[in-house]
Amino acid sequence: MLVFGALGVLIVLIGLIIWLIISDSRNTAAVYDAQARADSLAIANDQLLLTNEFNQLNADFNQYEGQQIYLKNDSLVQQYNEARMKVEGLIRELDAEKRAHNKDMASSRAKIKQLEGEISTLKGIVRHYLEEIKRLGEENAGLKQEIAQVQEKNQQLSSQVTQATASNAQLTQTVQLAKKLNITNVSFHAYNKKGKNEKNITKARQLGVNFTVSPNNTAAAGMKTFYMRIISPEGALLGNGGTFKIDGSSVECTAQRAVEYANEEMPVSIYWDVNTTLTPGDYTVEVFADGYRLASRHFTMKK
Repeated sequence: MLVFGALGVLIVLIGLIIWLIISDSRNTAAVYDAQARADSLAIANDQLLLTNEFNQLNADFNQYEGQQIYLKNDSLVQQYNEARMKVEGLIRELDAEKRAHNKDMASSRAKIKQLEGEISTLKGIVRHYLEEIKRLGEENAGLKQEIAQVQEKNQQLSSQVTQATASNAQLTQTVQLAKKLNITNVSFHAYNKKGKNEKNITKARQLGVNFTVSPNNTAAAGMKTFYMRIISPEGALLGNGGTFKIDGSSVECTAQRAVEYANEEMPVSIYWDVNTTLTPGDYTVEVFADGYRLASRHFTMKK
């Protein structure tokens, strides 16, 4: 009986030991599974954070992508693209491992560590890139300011040249006017066939214009040709005394006379022989010389 009792107790002890072993094994497996899930979640979380950081870096870089014109010959863009490709490759590998339920946590952690390093490199490139963009932008702004200042100076210089040109033109005109002859005491007379003054214009056989040339030391001395124009009350030019130039145009005159001018006061008379019927009314008399109109007067002639 004792043998059977001892045997029963032994069986119970063996069963208890087996149960404890199985129970401990299950607890260990559960702990292992829980740790594995925790590690997997940690890796997934790290990957998510790094992916978000990578996307933000891309957004920051692309925001200034239009500024790459300033960096055409710079290696920053190439460095960034190479680093970005490495990061994208690591993210794809981690995604593939996650989809395949890969339990090699060490490999995933190694890739996470590598991903952290690549993103750190990417940060440095982006920071340098933005600093270069800012520096070049400031240089460009400074250059624009210098160009604006140069344009302003050129405009001021152009304005000064324009003013100087206008002043020179005015001075030239003043000098030319100073050389212009001046005449005074302009008179208009009708003469009969005896050469006497004729009050009745219809009986006139000759018309004459008299004037006095004033002294002018600025004017060039020498032969001067004076041109006379007589306009009838009907608006017709009397006579056919040839033409002369004024303001680039050829103008007809009634009569002309050349005299020697010595910069002294000098009386001048110009005559025209009547060859048409004259009528009473207002006659216009004009005198020209050296391309200038020296006088224009109106005279009323009666019958």
